[in-house]
Amino acid sequence: MVSTTAVMETQFTEVFKTRLAAEDDAAVRELRERAFTYFAENGCPTVRHEDWKYTNVAAIGKDIWNVVSAGIELEHEDPGVRAHAMLEKFRFDRNGFTALNLALGEVAVIKIAKDTSVDEPIELNFSAADSSAIFPHVVVISEAGSKATIVESYSSPAKGFTNAAVQIVVEDNANLTHYRVQKDSADAFHYGVTEVVIGRGGSYDTTNINLGGAIARHDIDVKFTAEGGEAWVDGLYMLNGSQHSDTHSSIDHTVPNCISHQTYKGVLNDTSRGVFNGKVFVRENAHGTDAQQSNKNLLLSNDARVDTKPQLEIFNDDVKCSHGATVGQLEDEELFYLLTRGIPETLAKNLLTYGFAEEIINKIEIEAIKSELDAAVLNRLNTKLEG
Repeated sequence: MVSTTAVMETQFTEVFKTRLAAEDDAAVRELRERAFTYFAENGCPTVRHEDWKYTNVAAIGKDIWNVVSAGIELEHEDPGVRAHAMLEKFRFDRNGFTALNLALGEVAVIKIAKDTSVDEPIELNFSAADSSAIFPHVVVISEAGSKATIVESYSSPAKGFTNAAVQIVVEDNANLTHYRVQKDSADAFHYGVTEVVIGRGGSYDTTNINLGGAIARHDIDVKFTAEGGEAWVDGLYMLNGSQHSDTHSSIDHTVPNCISHQTYKGVLNDTSRGVFNGKVFVRENAHGTDAQQSNKNLLLSNDARVDTKPQLEIFNDDVKCSHGATVGQLEDEELFYLLTRGIPETLAKNLLTYGFAEEIINKIEIEAIKSELDAAVLNRLNTKLEG
C-alpha cells in the first residue's frame, strides 16, 4: 500500500519546484528546500506521535489537492521587509504540515510602525475552494510602542485544505489584539500554527474561535523574551456532527515578571470530539511569573468526547500559577431554575449553552464580528434571542 505521505509528496513536488523557481531570495529558497526535504523524509504526523495521538489526519493525504493562491491582499503589507530573518525563526520542523507550509507558503509581511496606533482592524481573510489547498504564511511585526488589531478569518465553503502559519513579534511596549475565527465548512480540513514572541512590556491578547472543519488543528506558541510582558490566550471550540477540533498551546515564561491568562471552552454535540493540550513553562530564572490556565468543556451528547490535558512545568518557587480542566453537562440546578419560570426545556438548555460560550465571544470588541459569531452560535443551537 502506498503511504499517504508518498501520495502527498508526489502531488506537491511540481508545485514546490514552481514555487522554488519563482523565489528570488536565496536565503528563503534555501529554507524552502530544507523544509520540503523534511516533509519528504518525515511526512505528516500520525497517531504514533505523542502530540497527535488523539488526532488522525490520514484522511487529508487521501485526496488530490489543487494548490491555488491564498489571495493575500493586505493594506499594511510591507514588501520592503525581507522575510528570511523571520522565516529562519519559524519552527518548520515541528511537523510535516509546518514543513509543507514553509516549502509552499505565500509569504506576506505586515509591519505596524513604531509608536503608531492603527484604528481600523487589519483583516486576513482566507478560503479554500472545493478540492483546493492554500498555504498562507503571514509575518506580523508590531514595532515598539505600536497598537493594532489583527482579524484572521477562515471560511472555506466546501472540502478544501487550509495549511496556514502566522508569525507575530510584539516588540517593547507594543499592544496587539488578535482575533482568529475558523468557520470553514464541516467538510474542510484545516491546520494552522501561530508563533508569538513578546518583548519588554508587550501585550498580546488573542481570542480563537473554532466552529468549522471536519478535522481542524491549531497550534499556538507564545514566548516571553523580556520582563513585564502580558498575554491572554483564550478560545472557544463549538462542534457538531462528527467534527474533530484539536488545540495545542504552549506558553513559555523564559524571563521574570510576566503574566499569562488562558481560558479555553468547548461545546460538543453529537459524536464530535475535542482535544485540548495546554502547556505552560516557567523557566528557572522566571521568578515573579503569574500564569493561570483553564479548560472547561460542556458535553451536549453522551457520544461526544473531550481529551483535555492542561500542564504546568515550573522550575522556580517564586511564582503564582494554577491550572485546571472540567468536562461535564449542564448544571441541573440552573436548568431547574429556568424550567420553574416557564421556559421550555429545549430553550432553557440552549440558553444555558449560549451563556457558557458567550464568555469567550464577549471578549471580541469588534461589534460586527461579535454579532456574526453570536448568530453562528445561536444557529447551532436553533435558538433566537429577542431584544
